Formats: sequence, structure tokens, C-alpha cells
Amino acid sequence: MTFRKFGLAAFCTAALLTPSISEAHFQLVYTPDVNLEKAGDVPVKLIFWHPFENGHVMDMGDPVEFYAVNRGKKIDLKDTLKPITFNGSENTAAAYDATLPAKRSGDYVMVLVPSPYYEESEDIFIQQITKSYVNRSELPTDWMEPQGLVTEILPLNRPTNIVAGSTFTGRVLSEGKPVAGAEIEIEYMAAEPDMAENKPAEPTASPMPGGAVVAISDENGYFTFGIPKAGFWGFAALGSGPVKEHDGKELSQDAVLWIRAYDVK
Repeated sequence: MTFRKFGLAAFCTAALLTPSISEAHFQLVYTPDVNLEKAGDVPVKLIFWHPFENGHVMDMGDPVEFYAVNRGKKIDLKDTLKPITFNGSENTAAAYDATLPAKRSGDYVMVLVPSPYYEESEDIFIQQITKSYVNRSELPTDWMEPQGLVTEILPLNRPTNIVAGSTFTGRVLSEGKPVAGAEIEIEYMAAEPDMAENKPAEPTASPMPGGAVVAISDENGYFTFGIPKAGFWGFAALGSGPVKEHDGKELSQDAVLWIRAYDVK
């Protein structure tokens, strides 16, 4: 995980390829089908992983909060959590299965507030507050609304049907206010989880040379990234949250957002 701050509040919103790290920590709130036609229970996996590299998996602690918002109504999902072991390509780690009851039409904004994770190699804690989206019946209801989290990325494009080859714009918020100069790591889910086997499927892409893909938010918290490939893309605004310490050590409280892109056929 990288915590460099460039201090370029007025930096242009074009995405950058900067020499950062080769592997980025990313909290997943994953289900393979984000556009639903029928009501039903949607299987979800919570995994703390390096999905671009199909790399190391980190143990998740008990989630502090896990819920969905549909038509402004909060649906608590903590009772659906079931501990699992996710079998990554390099190691195994504690993760969770969950269920989203998608009964009504509209957007379901899934929100995970995980317990801070201690990264021993850097002697810091990481807490990635994560949003992921499911839509039923193509009815837009909630995706454009902030969820009042201590830090979050607000999407300005509908996150469940981005066109591959177009752009995605987000806005980084901390306690509801825009964050200038935020460093946003960008991750492609090259290896998607196998829902039945609790292991990665075969990767569909290789990690970028030169390290993590990074964008910087402008003075109003906005950033824009060109989406080159269909699939799931994640954005993590590093250290954008207001809490900077946990158990006497540095805490990186990150805002994470996942979107789904499709090829036009």
C-alpha cells in the first residue's frame, strides 16, 4: 500500500501511471451479476485481496458494519455473514459469504465497514470502507446519492453499466466534504472469485508494468479514469478518511468503490 501525497490540489483529472507498488490491497464486495431481472437472494463474497495480480489474500476480521441501501432504506446484512476460507493462488485467508435479498426494483448500494487490518510489513492499519452496487430491473434509485460515510467515493457515472472504452468520474469525500489531492489506486479484477469453489478463476489480464495505476483528485475532489476493458474496476482513495490512528499506530482509512464495465456488442 502506498501513502504518498503529491500535494497537487489543482492537478488535472487524467489518470496517471506512476511508479508505486506492484500490488495494491483491495477490499472486495463481490457478486458476479450486478444487473438483475428477477427478485431473489444474491450471493456475495467479502474478500481482502490483490485481484489484479491474483496475489496474496489477507485475513478479514469481523465486519463492523455490512448493509445495503435500496430506495433510501437501509437493509442490515450482518446476519447473513458466514465465515469462509478463500483459497488464493499464493495463500489462504479468512473471508465471508453473505446474501443480499434483492426483492424490490432499483439500486442496492452495498456498504462494508471492515475492521482495521494490521499490515505487519509496514507497521500500519488499513481500513477500506467499501461500496459496491447491484441493480434490479434497470430502475435507477440510489447510485448517485452519497451514503453519509466517514469517507466514500461518489460515482458520477452509473456504476453498474459503464461502457468499456468510455470514462468513469468519481468524487472523493471525507465527512461529506471533497478531498483535494487524494491518491486513488485503480485495480482491475483480473481474477474474479469462483463463487462455488472459494478460489480465483483464471486471470483475464496481467498487472500493469511500472506499479499501481494511480489518479489524483482535483481541488474539488473529482478524478476521471478511462475504462479500457470490460469487467470489474475498483478505486481506492488512500487515507481519505478522518481517522488517522488505531491502537497507537498509523491508520489508512480508505474509500473504495467498485464498478462494472461492459463491451458494446
